[in-house]
Formats: sequence, structure tokens, C-alpha cells
Amino acid sequence: MDQIFADAAERLFAQTCTPQLIRDAEQSHAPLAAWQACEDAGFADALVPESDAGAGLTLADTLPVVLAAGRHLCPYPIAHTLLARAWLNRARRPQTTGSIALAPVGLTIQNQRITGVNVPWVRVADYVLAQIAGQAWLLPTQAACIQPNGVHGSLDGEASWALADAECISLSTPLDALAAAAYAGLIAGAMDRVLAMTLDYANQRVQFGKPIGRFQAVQQQISVMAEHVWAARMAAQLAFQGRDGQPQPQLAALGKARASQAAPLVADIAHAVHGAIGVTEEYDLQLYTRRLREWRLAGGSESYWHERIGAHALASGTDALGYLRCALYSKESG
Repeated sequence: MDQIFADAAERLFAQTCTPQLIRDAEQSHAPLAAWQACEDAGFADALVPESDAGAGLTLADTLPVVLAAGRHLCPYPIAHTLLARAWLNRARRPQTTGSIALAPVGLTIQNQRITGVNVPWVRVADYVLAQIAGQAWLLPTQAACIQPNGVHGSLDGEASWALADAECISLSTPLDALAAAAYAGLIAGAMDRVLAMTLDYANQRVQFGKPIGRFQAVQQQISVMAEHVWAARMAAQLAFQGRDGQPQPQLAALGKARASQAAPLVADIAHAVHGAIGVTEEYDLQLYTRRLREWRLAGGSESYWHERIGAHALASGTDALGYLRCALYSKESG
């Protein structure tokens, strides 16, 4: 099942999520046709039970879709949507069409308005599923006042809604683990593509009569990059463990922390190998490294999740080895 889904997602995203589409989305041209193709393929309802017209897949089954979305920088929140729709299904809310971004932090309610200064994916999503003061709110972006957040090319933005336009939903489980798992998978997929781009460039760029990839210093840097890329891939696999489309909180925390930790290191090495060309507008590398730095912070950076993991470990009363053993046992039994 993993390979079938991986191949289908890879084909679809390669055909529809071109670098030009990504650039267009950054310039406020909504990728409507690309999103509709993804919706029609059934990826958005992959975690929804078959009895409710979904695919009924497990969380681990859907990881290839999220990795492929990161690898092709899909300019719409498919990783968030498939997790959000499963969450809404468990909350017994009628099925929602359209893309859904997860915002577990950063929004507040004041003077009958819901506001956020850096709302994820709000420039391209149809809805935002937010957690505010212990409640979940489904916010239609068509009803929002949206402004750029000042970050070049970001698909996030400042947004506000009238409270009357928001739908309050009973918060069955927190949204932070969903967002952590989604970003862990997206980061791992994007870094996989950055590694491939860097290897290709190192093998093609000739300096002093030979490809720069044959210089030991460059090889050492690329090997460090590869270690972080594969560690993030394993971290994403941990994050995508759970039942009923719900990641296990501590495994999602571990996954996001490790992926966020790797993101700036991989981006820095990629630009060091590419040199000045990597930051130019016409070269695709900067599309990926900008997004990696943004996703590193989205939903909490590695420092945030390390603190959460540490606090949970201290509260459990076990040593570090015992805590890790409990987490892995929980993964195997879950």
C-alpha cells in the first residue's frame, strides 16, 4: 500500500506542482486546478473511514503522500488537510470540502474577532482549523481579512475573522500533534529534494578541471547533509504512528523536533555547495530552503518540542533510556 500511494502521489504532484505554480502561488495566484486534482485523487480523505466515503488508510500509510508533498513543495496544505479531515470526522462534524490548514497556536479572540499574525497557509487554504483557549474553531478563509506577513514568498499571513463567521467545534483532542506530524513529513520530503539537487549540482559543476563533488571537503559536507536528511525521514516515520488518524503526541513531538533541528543545517550546506546561484530568483533551490526555514518554526521549533519532550520525561519519573523505551513500546503496540 505504501508504494502504491507513494507512486500515485509522486506522479500527481510532479505533474501539477511545478516550480512555476509554486512561484505563482507565492504571488497570490491560488493553485485551484492543482488542488482540485489532489482532491479528485482522494488524498485529502485518505484517513477518513471507508464508511464515511474515505480511503480508510492508517496514519503510516499516508506518510508517502506527505513526503511527496514536501518533495514537490505543494502550494496547498494537503498534509494538514488529510489530518484535519480525519480529526473532524472523529468529532462527528459533517464532511468539509476544500483544503484545511492547522493552526494549533497563534490565534486569539478579542472584541468579537479572531486574529492571528502568522496564520499557516491562510493565503491558499479554504479553511483554518484553529485551537484557541481550549476550543477548536473552523474558520473559512473567504470570510477573513488577510494581509501578507512580511516574509518573502510565504503562504502564511495575517488574518482576522468576525466571531460570527467562525464555527466552534468540541475539542476532542489537541491539534498540536497533528501539526507537528504534518510538518515533520513535509520537512523530510523537502530535504530529500534539496539533497538530490545538491548532489546533481556537485556532480555537474566543474572547478579546477573536475566536478566539485570529487573534492573531499565537499563530499564531507554532503555526507553530513545526507545524515540529517535520513534522520529526518526516520523522525517523520515516528511522527506518523498512531490510531484513527491521530499521531501519538510524544512521537509526533520527537519527529518534529528532529526534523526542525535538521532543516537549517541542510539548507546551509545546500547553499554552501551551490554558491551564489542558489539564492537567485530563477533557481529552484531558494524555493525549498525558504520553505524549510519557515516550516522549522511552524507549529513550534525544535526548542519548543525539546522542552515539551523534556517536561513529559521528567513528569513520567523515568530516566532518558526508560522514557525512549516506553515511547518505542507505545509505537509498536499502537
